[in-house]
Amino acid sequence: MDRSEGFGEGLLGQLLDQARGMPPQLVAPLVAEAARAVGGRDVSILLPDYGQVMLVPLPGRGLVAGDPVPIGSSPAGEAFLRTTTVESPQAEGIRMFMPLPDGDPGGVLAVTLADVNDDDRALLRRLAALVADILTTKNGYTDQFARARRRAPMSLAAEIQWSLLPPLAMTTPQVSVAGILEPAYDIAGDSLDYALDDDILHLAMIDAMGHGLNAAVLATVAIGAYRHARRAGVGLAELYAYMDAAIDQQFGPDHFVTAQMMRLNVGTGDLEWVNAGHPAPLLIRGHHVLQTLDSPGTLPVGFGGDTPQISRRRLRRGDRVLFYTDGLVEEHRAGGELFGEQRLIATVERVGPRGGSVRAMVRSLSDALMEERGGATTDDASLFLVEWHGDAVKQPDATAEVDRSGRPPSGRQKG
Repeated sequence: MDRSEGFGEGLLGQLLDQARGMPPQLVAPLVAEAARAVGGRDVSILLPDYGQVMLVPLPGRGLVAGDPVPIGSSPAGEAFLRTTTVESPQAEGIRMFMPLPDGDPGGVLAVTLADVNDDDRALLRRLAALVADILTTKNGYTDQFARARRRAPMSLAAEIQWSLLPPLAMTTPQVSVAGILEPAYDIAGDSLDYALDDDILHLAMIDAMGHGLNAAVLATVAIGAYRHARRAGVGLAELYAYMDAAIDQQFGPDHFVTAQMMRLNVGTGDLEWVNAGHPAPLLIRGHHVLQTLDSPGTLPVGFGGDTPQISRRRLRRGDRVLFYTDGLVEEHRAGGELFGEQRLIATVERVGPRGGSVRAMVRSLSDALMEERGGATTDDASLFLVEWHGDAVKQPDATAEVDRSGRPPSGRQKG
């Protein structure tokens, strides 16, 4: 079979042309046909379930259904977590697992070939990238992929929260991010958002007070206000003030949201953040927690009228910053003992050396924390990890400084 570069370009171009305007239910046979054209068989598209515990097969004509496979202990899971192709020898060929690049829902494309050469590997990587783009596009107007990913009933509050979230992993040459939310099918008050605009990575992580639907509605307004202010191009002080006013005006003085708003210059490694009643993030360097990124306190969003305190730090190449919600450290162990920050730090340092990519570390850390807590999750417990890879120009050593002046928020003051 001709697997030349021209053949591959023609195949991918044909797949792209056919995918335009095609209804979601025909994606499966289209991908299966493309894989067969390069000599592949037993084609599967594996999507992560919402808890990032299993990879579940996407149903569809031409695809192998099969059983879900564990992310933590399978070749497909390794490809997903480490975002690298995994080859598994089989009795009648080689089973190829290609990660579907960043996007929503993400996942793995699995194909078996009789033999594999470098041209095949390159073509399959491109095919997986194209499949990821097709799935991301079609995901916007179908429930097919969401239904396939569910392995348990989902609460209404969780339904609302998942509809707000961006893709939970992103990798660029300068920065990588990955997150996980627990309990995945009953999450309510925790949420996060991020955007990469030119050289600035924006990030917010929030924890709305309360539980259930009320917390989900509160979180929805908080994230909506964050996005609205962020897209207006305001600074962190004004962004905090806008969110604060939105929560106060909509819900009154008895409702609030703890929040962490961050901006990272991915060209220089300069990090700035406002901590509004949230647990301090952890700075991880070389698999060790270098320090907690403590900062002057700012009142939670919704209390009204506080002057936001902006903290600053310059990261080193390879530094990771772990954001988390208080459900991780306030969980009670048997006998009433809080899990606590020190136990979290110890778990991070134990998991770090085997963590690999940010997505792999977040998954391993979530598993380890769940085990440490005895399997208990009585409150929302979320993680979000950011790694700065560095710019082309070598950066100077990290220095830490805190700006305690901040800027007064615009808008109303609360008496």
